[in-house]
Amino acid sequence: MNVLLCLAVILFILMILIGGKKGARSFFALFLNFGVLLLAAVIMTDPKANPVILTMLACTVISGINLFYINEVNNKTKPAFLSAMITIGVLLLFIVMVTETAMIQGFGEEETEELSIFSLYIGVDFVKIGASVIIMSTIGAITDVAISITSPMRELYHHQPSISRKELFRFGISIGRDILGTNTNTMFFAFFGGYIALLIWFKDLSYSFGEVVNSKLFSAEMITILCAGIGIALVIPITSWIAAYTFVKTREKRGTS
Repeated sequence: MNVLLCLAVILFILMILIGGKKGARSFFALFLNFGVLLLAAVIMTDPKANPVILTMLACTVISGINLFYINEVNNKTKPAFLSAMITIGVLLLFIVMVTETAMIQGFGEEETEELSIFSLYIGVDFVKIGASVIIMSTIGAITDVAISITSPMRELYHHQPSISRKELFRFGISIGRDILGTNTNTMFFAFFGGYIALLIWFKDLSYSFGEVVNSKLFSAEMITILCAGIGIALVIPITSWIAAYTFVKTREKRGTS
């Protein structure tokens, strides 16, 4: 506990020194997001709850915290929020279909020994739970990419108010291309690094390459990484178009008023 407290204090001090008030809001946003995820997880245990709808509500709140609470409500966070919501909606439907097709829901055979003493008849839809877990893992990256695109687009629009919608859209896509590779790799190494122990376990079980690839645990993690990459790729053109449309529409309204 002392180590956790010391690390939290160090993180808070660094975020204050570097980010100022926004850094402090970012630090407290971590706990707010954790509270939302914890509440969503508790409600998901209710058989009457719909995990897909609950995930959308949780993602909406998390996106609002990450964008509006940290960066305030302005003309760069509004397009980013709308873009994130559209991307999450499309991605959630896609992930539900992928989860049903790949049958990665539930537990793998490697976990049966530890779970043998528990009953698995808990009355929840494991397909929807699996889809919810994947989308929760990608929400942070999606909102991060969205605000990373709208922020420089707003700066360009501020310095070049006469820029066309098409040029502004191309600028957003250009930024997105630079972000795409780094964020996708970040997601890959974050998930892969967290499951190094799983690969060591597979080695101890003397799994062949084919058995590793077809393992439910390994497949679930790889599908999570791939879906996260798809979400990052989708949010780039969506954010670029919405931001370009919003900025130019604002200019046109000011011109007619």
